[in-house]
Amino acid sequence: MKKAATDILTASQLAELKTLGDKPDEAIDTSDSPEVPEWPDARRGVFYRPVKQQLTLRLDADVVDWFKQQGEGYQSRINSALRAHVGRMLVSKSQE
Repeated sequence: MKKAATDILTASQLAELKTLGDKPDEAIDTSDSPEVPEWPDARRGVFYRPVKQQLTLRLDADVVDWFKQQGEGYQSRINSALRAHVGRMLVSKSQE
């Protein structure tokens, strides 16, 4: 979406938004957009992306080579392997 196209509102649109903003929620007619109480196809966490931290890490060359041989995305696969290991460690610690 182009930024210029979304930043410009007409005087009429601005007045309508101001009018709606001044009304309490109960006074706004939303009958043309009914609530959907169930979302059968919804998936949780699809858009969640953890914050990444750049660092220098020394790994054995054969380990790095193995991940690289699996194709593109080897750094993500290394991260997934480390995350899985951390998950197993957390589970085993909680069972102690």
